[in-house]
Formats: sequence, C-alpha cells, structure tokens
Amino acid sequence: MIEVRVRLTFPEALVRRPVLADLVRRFDVEPNIRRAAVEDDRGWIVCELGGSSAAVEEALAWLRAEGVQVDLLGDVLEG
Repeated sequence: MIEVRVRLTFPEALVRRPVLADLVRRFDVEPNIRRAAVEDDRGWIVCELGGSSAAVEEALAWLRAEGVQVDLLGDVLEG
C-alpha cells in the first residue's frame, strides 16, 4: 500500500461529474479528502490517495486523461 497527497483541480466541465466516485469504482483506491472548495465554474480537492502502487498510478493517469489537473504534494508514503 502507498499513499500520495495530491491536489486535484477540476475545470468547469467536470465540476458536476462524480469523478471521485468513478475513480473509486474503476480503481481499488481510497481518497481521504483533506480540503476542498467547489464553485460553479471550478473546484479543487486536496486528498490523500491510497492503494497499491499500480492502482494509484493508474488512477492518477486516468484523472489526467479525464481533464483533471493533478499536482503531487509532498512525498509518497508507503505503508
């Protein structure tokens, strides 16, 4: 298991989509939301994303492909 802290920034087109719910269903990862702000035209979430190394990497790649800006914050924590 690893855990990585990320900031996810959502453009207006994705604000109303259940992106995190899709992420959990598609990949065996657990987001732990630490902070968030959502407005009509944009939103961001700071979360710790945990799971196997492969699942986390695939989840982050999927988020980027969907149009979410992914910024890594700090080190990867291995558990």
